[in-house]
Amino acid sequence: MDTLENLSDALKTTGDIQSIVRTMKALSSVSIRQYEHAEAAMADYARTVELGLMALLRQRWQAGLPLRGADSGTAREVMIVIGSDRGLCGGYNDKITRFAQARMEDQPMVLVVVGGRVAARLEAGGRRADTIHTLPGSVEGLSRLVQTIIVEVDRWMQLERVGHVWLLHNRREGRNTAKPQAHRLLPLPDSYLRKLSEADWPGRSLPLFRMDPDRLMSWLVQQRLFVVIYRALAEALASEHASRLAAMQAAERNIEERRDDLRQLYRLRRQETITRELLDLVSGYEAIRTED
Repeated sequence: MDTLENLSDALKTTGDIQSIVRTMKALSSVSIRQYEHAEAAMADYARTVELGLMALLRQRWQAGLPLRGADSGTAREVMIVIGSDRGLCGGYNDKITRFAQARMEDQPMVLVVVGGRVAARLEAGGRRADTIHTLPGSVEGLSRLVQTIIVEVDRWMQLERVGHVWLLHNRREGRNTAKPQAHRLLPLPDSYLRKLSEADWPGRSLPLFRMDPDRLMSWLVQQRLFVVIYRALAEALASEHASRLAAMQAAERNIEERRDDLRQLYRLRRQETITRELLDLVSGYEAIRTED
């Protein structure tokens, strides 16, 4: 039977947990806005890179040149999977893990994972990561992580002769806090290149450039990689915090219900204790009167 002391301790512990949950909710709300602003801030630079590709591709298209180089001919791929390093975010990691496993199947693949928790889930499913990266704790660390991934991808492309590079991550979409997405980073899709080469230029005349076209193309593709990976990381982190916020909201409701039950039980036990003490007093008084 729960005593008043036990119930009082349970109420205090529940209140402490509720305070922690509220703090985590506030931090997640702030983080969501932070990463959404970071993703939106990259839009202007993404448009600049796209205009550079458009100008270069239009020139190649008008000259009858291929829009991109030939494929390497190898079937091996690099898959970059973005998960989380921290828990308490519902089924966030489970969703991206199932999505990645369905796409990998039994194909030979270099697996690059961002986030220790999704790496553990993939390893439990039989796919050990070749490289694991830790997610940054703030927006300031995104650029450094993106540069590290780009250098690593370039190394895989050079040493392992990888043919394709895929990027998988969760993204917020409507009320869905974590919807898996897949992007083909390399080679750039033919449909995308053709769309850029045939698009109308927004100005009166195309810009001129003196840089070697192949070097310029390589630089623009690298900048596009930076933009896509940066935005994917920002979207994934916003999705992670949205999932955590939803989990904390559910936890707060459960805690409030638990606190109500404890309060009711505490009042009941307190009333029983008071009633018992009063009965003891009355019984003692009656016993004294009988003796008199």
